[in-house]
Amino acid sequence: MKSIAVFCGSRFGNNPVYEVYAKEVGTYLANAGIQLVYGGAKVGIMGTIADATLAAGGEVIGVMPKSLEEKEISHEGLTELHIVESMHERKKMMMDLADGFIVFPGGIGTMEEFFEVFTWNMIGILHKPCALLNVAGYYEGLIQMLKHMVDEGFLQQQTNQTLIVEETVEAVVEKMVEQSATLK
Repeated sequence: MKSIAVFCGSRFGNNPVYEVYAKEVGTYLANAGIQLVYGGAKVGIMGTIADATLAAGGEVIGVMPKSLEEKEISHEGLTELHIVESMHERKKMMMDLADGFIVFPGGIGTMEEFFEVFTWNMIGILHKPCALLNVAGYYEGLIQMLKHMVDEGFLQQQTNQTLIVEETVEAVVEKMVEQSATLK
């Protein structure tokens, strides 16, 4: 794993543990020599992860569409910042730049990014590990919904089993490294 995209929110959420974990994620990636690819904002969880990665000496690549440049407030201290025309270009560039994907707690945009990557892996467009970082049980409802999809015959069990779900960034990255060897 040379680079990991982290999908996360431009807000902090209501539980202070999200910010604490965001700092841990950024510090861990930098210390492991893994480049962070993310949405390019300096606000919320996005900004926290980027700042922690940079503070620990890591490299950070941001990708932000023009339409969100003012709303999400682009981070000016990154290793690289790419301003693109659309959300589609943002996701495509992030997918191209990253060797894997961590889904941190976030909102609808985070879920949209997760489901696109998970679907693209399922249909063979991508062959890169995808993980839910289940901070403070944030993704328990989603995990149950995916199980329900399997039970109801709309999602194959083997596809659902490709999704990595862990509570620490160390465990997530370890499993992503293991899984990436089998996806090529």
